[in-house]
Amino acid sequence: MGFMKTTIEISDELFKKTKATAALRGETLREFISEALTIRLASTSRPVSQRSGWRSVFGLAEPKAVERIDTLLAAELEQVDSSEWR
Repeated sequence: MGFMKTTIEISDELFKKTKATAALRGETLREFISEALTIRLASTSRPVSQRSGWRSVFGLAEPKAVERIDTLLAAELEQVDSSEWR
């Protein structure tokens, strides 16, 4: 894997927090930022319809896991207790 050098402008506070968090995790700043960008890119590459509503709280959940949750929710919501509708 190759690397490209680039310059970005971020606030001093964000830089300090990022650098400190990377250090606490035992990662280099490059590793931490690369992982953060990879996660962000993965979450934004999904269609908006999959990231909106309740699905947005799952972040980077595997699509198969979300499918399973959808199935469970659909089954649960189909069960109507007639006593609750009186």
